[in-house]
Amino acid sequence: MRYPSCMRRLSFLLSFVLACLCVPAVRADIDPTWTTQVTPFRITDNLYYVGSQDLASFLVVTPKGNILINANLESSPPQIRASVEKLGFKWADTKILLNGQAHSDHMGGAAAVILETHAKNMVMDGDVETTEAGGAKGFQANWHFDTRFPPAHVDRVLHDGSKVTLGGVTLVAHKTPGHTRGCTTWTMRAHLPGEPAGLLRNVVIAGGASFWSEYHFVARPGVPESYPGIAKDFEHTFAVLHALPCDVFLGEHGKYFDLETKLKRYPKEGPEVFVDPVGYQAFVTNAEKTFDAALAKQTAEAAGAKH
Repeated sequence: MRYPSCMRRLSFLLSFVLACLCVPAVRADIDPTWTTQVTPFRITDNLYYVGSQDLASFLVVTPKGNILINANLESSPPQIRASVEKLGFKWADTKILLNGQAHSDHMGGAAAVILETHAKNMVMDGDVETTEAGGAKGFQANWHFDTRFPPAHVDRVLHDGSKVTLGGVTLVAHKTPGHTRGCTTWTMRAHLPGEPAGLLRNVVIAGGASFWSEYHFVARPGVPESYPGIAKDFEHTFAVLHALPCDVFLGEHGKYFDLETKLKRYPKEGPEVFVDPVGYQAFVTNAEKTFDAALAKQTAEAAGAKH
């Protein structure tokens, strides 16, 4: 029984090596905020930020090893590792790799992280095929911008409501699809340094609710939906996000939760700057309004094309 498993992992390792040979480590058009390192910092007793200025990566520390959320770009693992080690933790203690969306700016470094740490890669159903194909499969595979990344083997397929537990710490995976078919919002309960003992905060790491002009929510002659039910998926996502209790607001990108501004306040105010339930609801509401406007426009265009 072990032989097929070994062969499968060897196949993924070979795919990773080939992808590394074929894909440049850093594209010329990469947003500089995606690669500019920031000093890592603590958010809750056991949750740390180890990402760049805009590509968020989080480290959840437990007595049995650590959980990394987001491997970011193909070029990001050395930066993430440097942040993890600067905080005093060991890169090899990374036992689980999670993510929020199967895009190259969040999943590009996954294969390298897995190779270096032997972490178990856990991915939401809907994004598994894209992850294991390195972006070569899925509804965005043939879009004009760079969607490819080194393939990464998936060890555990997650579903809406799946719990990931390690060392007494539990994260809950909420399927919030649309941005990708398996886009995932993570939640956990955690204590903020300096707050009364026993007071736990609701932490939300928003998976993403945006879209680009390439997304088609309504079929019209010659142009199908990006995938069947995409509009319903987005509507479901906004309902889920609005309903989640949120104290500590985080997300896949720093701009989601206004990281730049909050970092300026952090030296004086500490982790309390991330307690922002109002900002969270505003983020969801603004994303929903943008989607509603695009859906209405595409619906009108589709109706006009039929006449």
